[in-house]
Amino acid sequence: MGVLAGCRAGRRAAAPAAWAFLVWILLTWKFTAEQLLIGVAASTAAGLLVAPLGKAAGPWALLRPRRLRAAGELLVHTAWWIVVANVRLARRIWAPSRPLRSGMVVVPTRERGDAGVTTVALLTSVIVDNQLVDLDTRRGLLQYHAVAVPDRPETINEHVERILRRARGAGDGTDERPGTPSGSRAGR
Repeated sequence: MGVLAGCRAGRRAAAPAAWAFLVWILLTWKFTAEQLLIGVAASTAAGLLVAPLGKAAGPWALLRPRRLRAAGELLVHTAWWIVVANVRLARRIWAPSRPLRSGMVVVPTRERGDAGVTTVALLTSVIVDNQLVDLDTRRGLLQYHAVAVPDRPETINEHVERILRRARGAGDGTDERPGTPSGSRAGR
């Protein structure tokens, strides 16, 4: 392996190694020299092991003001809806006479990149109202199991996608993408 290839592999390993080190710090929460050295060694090894899988965004990508704001907004939005969804679910459990409108919902997504689709799928699934069941990346569709099927299924991922578009500088989220299918229900 040449020097140039070694530098490229090292650059590709830097982002996952940085994320691994941040996780190490969060899990151990010790700041002794030995603990930090072991963390650096383990993180570097992890970064080198996953480097052949492809490029990853490093934690420093969050330092851009637009991305930092979007990350904060996604965190607040998701935390709020986790609480709301859990309260709704608790009410439904404690008052079983409430009608249950669960079902499968197919929702279009405007996200086409792996990072965008993953972000939308994970953040909307963390909220207990909707769990991602399947996705069709070719057609841009996400299938969810919904505890309560919304009247407009596209509202499931609408807010997360709007925040992601703003983070990329793609407008205020009012632009419609031509040819995007509308949300549909696939049974109850």
